[in-house]
Amino acid sequence: MGLHSYGVMGVDWEERVRYDRLREERLARIKALLAESGLGALLCFDMGNIRYITATHIGTWAADKLNRFCLLPQGDEPIMWDFGSAARHHQLYNPWLSDGRSRAGISTLRGAMSPESGRAEDVARKIRIELEQRGLLGEPVGIDAIEPAVLFALQREGIEVADGQQLMQMARVIKTRDEITLLNMACAMVDAAYEELYREMRAGIRENDCVALVNKVLYELGSEFVEGVNAISGERCSPHPHVFTDRALRPGDPAYFDILHSYMGYRTCYYRTFAVASASRPLIDAYKRCRYYLDAAIDLIRPGATTADVVSVWPRAQEFGFPDEEAAFALQFGHGVGLSIWEKPIFSRLVSLDHPEEIREGMVFALETFWPASDGWSAARIEEQLVVTADGCEVITRFPAEDLVIAGKPYFTAGGSLPLERDPQSNRNTELDPETHEATAAGSAQPVAQPVGD
Repeated sequence: MGLHSYGVMGVDWEERVRYDRLREERLARIKALLAESGLGALLCFDMGNIRYITATHIGTWAADKLNRFCLLPQGDEPIMWDFGSAARHHQLYNPWLSDGRSRAGISTLRGAMSPESGRAEDVARKIRIELEQRGLLGEPVGIDAIEPAVLFALQREGIEVADGQQLMQMARVIKTRDEITLLNMACAMVDAAYEELYREMRAGIRENDCVALVNKVLYELGSEFVEGVNAISGERCSPHPHVFTDRALRPGDPAYFDILHSYMGYRTCYYRTFAVASASRPLIDAYKRCRYYLDAAIDLIRPGATTADVVSVWPRAQEFGFPDEEAAFALQFGHGVGLSIWEKPIFSRLVSLDHPEEIREGMVFALETFWPASDGWSAARIEEQLVVTADGCEVITRFPAEDLVIAGKPYFTAGGSLPLERDPQSNRNTELDPETHEATAAGSAQPVAQPVGD
């Protein structure tokens, strides 16, 4: 294994993640790209981009608020405007934001502050002043995501606005050595969550119970944020609803999960499929098909290959029950993973065949596949997260998935344990013998139960 797994602590007797190097290399990368661009500055409101540039973090509650913002001018250091007292905290504890570059500043609270309060205009004035001082007011400013009121205020201040998100995506697409280590450690924590889920799953446990268990395990291990846990079971598996409920698991159910969390900001996107107590033949077949498409994609991953090469081995939407690629979007899918779960490169038949992206060493992405079972309600979903190496890739999601895992204890009868491959409805696993008045296992002369150990 070329990648390292560590505990979540820093220690003096091993070099683990070097956070000073992480901060410096990220900032150097985006500075270099900005210098080569036609932009005078970058103005970022997205939390992932802000963290990449400034190495600041105030909690995940602020992730979708668009209230905090940072400016990275050409040839200069970043300036951070933060939520109230967070700015003073950064003055005390973030020496890389020295010389008064951590400041209080607030946008409109997603429009909750009235237009008359002038918050949008205040943001625009702050940016204009910094650009004027550096002779950059006539240069376009790249923006990632923004409230309309702030956008209009910037334009009224004479600031030309451009798309800055693509530049940030270009910076983030190749991971530094420390980013790769953090992503590997984040996956290791999900390995543990799946282990506990496997041990606890049984008939009667609900999807939301599974979500609660995963959250408990991850936060106890040191997760910064559990972004979401998809928990899908039984007849909810096809089509994929992308949300959990309070449905209780039943014997013979398929159950698949996606665990998305972050460690030091670095995300996972990591599906696994289980069967509860036993698995039907349609589910087993669907799992093998799902695994085939995933492995076929992984086999193609190496520097110089393209996203079009990879998606070409995946089935067309019509092959698994959808009218077009937009309707089937994200079921056969790949996406970069870093400070957010969707980064470059994207793998999808919707866009990749006509607009391929080159796969490069140092990329980290997830590949995920789906296949509906022939019974009309079961389905399999598997995902692996991987690092592109000099001559291929290394998978960093290690909970076993080469074959369908059966969770829950086997059922014991007077004759031994029931087979793990069986139809969920008991009567479909038997044949009646009218002479002996016995029901025997379908296709054999043996009793339904099999001796323990066979």
